[in-house]
Amino acid sequence: MKVAPSILAADFSCLAADVARVAGESDLLHVDCMDGHYVPNLTIGPPVVAALRPHTTLFLDCHLMVDNPGVLLRAFADAGADGLTIHVELGDPRPLLDDIRALGLRAGLSFEPETPFAAVAPYLRDVDLLLVMSVKTGFGGQPFIASVLDKVRAARRVIDDEGLDVEIEIDGGIKIDNAHLAAEAGVDILVSGTGIFGQPDPAAAARAIREAGAAARARA
Repeated sequence: MKVAPSILAADFSCLAADVARVAGESDLLHVDCMDGHYVPNLTIGPPVVAALRPHTTLFLDCHLMVDNPGVLLRAFADAGADGLTIHVELGDPRPLLDDIRALGLRAGLSFEPETPFAAVAPYLRDVDLLLVMSVKTGFGGQPFIASVLDKVRAARRVIDDEGLDVEIEIDGGIKIDNAHLAAEAGVDILVSGTGIFGQPDPAAAARAIREAGAAARARA
């Protein structure tokens, strides 16, 4: 079970220090990049990734919630991103997934809570990561939408039945009290923002989320 703290919930005035606080309990860092068009919020882009890169060796897992990701792929790669995830809602993702891999990065595909699993199923052989959104993209701190777990289960069955090398990630409202539900459904990577950075001891919160997920996965 992997844990990916989302820096959207970190203190941007001391981002490197916040990242260092959770590094020992993290497998990846989730970087939410929003353009104010695909979603109404505006967050961060390649300059912040470039500024953060010298301060951590963790995998930088960049989720592009933007309406024209193709123009940003090279900039994120040059900034030090390790993986880029795009949205299936933008149309056929294969050309962009090919471009991401050509840059030497891990290619991910995401879909909104209201988008059916059938929309991403044809592309599972083209990705390294499937990101299941468990809140509507755009803002942190939203409540977990448990109904998306049916899509996690569907993805888990296809990935296992076909022997695909694809990790399932979930993002949105993940905290200590529901991490086990996501893990039982088949998630590999738990993204958490306020569930980690919004807690008195972020490192302990990340560890607790991992342990809850790992225990549930072992029982499943």
